[in-house]
Amino acid sequence: MSTANTSAAKQSTGRLTVAWALVGVPLAYGVYETLTRVTALFG
Repeated sequence: MSTANTSAAKQSTGRLTVAWALVGVPLAYGVYETLTRVTALFG
């Protein structure tokens, strides 16, 4: 693998990580809030 391909792969991995963080953090917070409210409602 050449240096250009390695650099492009690292950049792609970084972008993928940031994209998943942008989606995953609010999703995790939403799931947490939902479970907290369900527990309060039925608990």
